[in-house]
Amino acid sequence: MRKLIYGINITLDGCCDHTKFTGGDEIQDYFRELLEGVDLIVYGRKTYELMVPFWPEVAETQSMDRAANAFAKVFSGLDRVLVSRTIKEVNDKKTTLIGDNLEAEILRLKQHPGKAISTGGVELPARLIELGLVDEFHMVVHPLMVGSGRRLFAEMQLPANLGLKLMDTQTLANGCLALRYEKI
Repeated sequence: MRKLIYGINITLDGCCDHTKFTGGDEIQDYFRELLEGVDLIVYGRKTYELMVPFWPEVAETQSMDRAANAFAKVFSGLDRVLVSRTIKEVNDKKTTLIGDNLEAEILRLKQHPGKAISTGGVELPARLIELGLVDEFHMVVHPLMVGSGRRLFAEMQLPANLGLKLMDTQTLANGCLALRYEKI
């Protein structure tokens, strides 16, 4: 069965609001390398609308710096699943839509052959974690506190503690700490 991998940037004070901090080339490279190991991305509406059509357009125009262009190229080549109850159709040949039966649909995707599946954002991954569907967590902790902004999993409700095993750490030159955990 394919793994479902969750990756996110977070500050020391728990902020995951992408408007409060940036990561630079090392963060782009880290997440590009993560995406090179998957062949499907699953996003909720908010994250999807941040990523598409922005990154596919960058992949086409190569209009940013080296790291962003490389990330865009990898991102653009991946198939995508949009989970939304409000969007009824998408005009992107790489994207399919899931509206209902989230747990059954994700389990079906995990059973298909292929590489791992990636997810990002906050609300959808929280639901996937609550359902016990996320197998691996990639948390990139930025060495700053921003004092305000959206907090990671502030409203998540787990039926029991979720045990994780630290599998890898990587200290990036910019001071970020990349942590990889697997569900026990």
